[in-house]
Amino acid sequence: MAAADFQKQTCDVIHCLLQYNELHFDMVESDGPEDENSFDPIKIASKLRELGDDYDERVIQPLMKNVQKAAADQVMTAFSDSVESLCKMWVVERAEVASEKQLLKAAITLGLFMTKNCPDKTNVVEVAMMGFINNRLTNWIAEQGGWVSFSKNSM
Repeated sequence: MAAADFQKQTCDVIHCLLQYNELHFDMVESDGPEDENSFDPIKIASKLRELGDDYDERVIQPLMKNVQKAAADQVMTAFSDSVESLCKMWVVERAEVASEKQLLKAAITLGLFMTKNCPDKTNVVEVAMMGFINNRLTNWIAEQGGWVSFSKNSM
């Protein structure tokens, strides 16, 4: 898959993740016949939401405050720094899990928490998440077989 196509898929997935509430995920159905090998950003976003919801908000709250305090042009840096910090905490606890998966979990968890608690920054957080995933995790997700394979096998 071309990098531009993957980045577009990442944008679609992150947009679905942050723009749809949990009730909407349960009510939305895919168009057309069910094909488990087709790209469906809503299904992938739903899996990512499950991944992010697994973590305790008490760990994320101090990191969220750093992002909240950041000026609009510094949100990307503050978000990336917070994800790295969160990931380092998890690696200490669970070294058996790939660091890339930890980065993805941290990005999703922090992004969901931010949009829930700072809805006015949803668009900025969405851009920060897309940038972080496209810059840091594109190759790893592609190695897993792309978003479709990753959502079926790795979560």
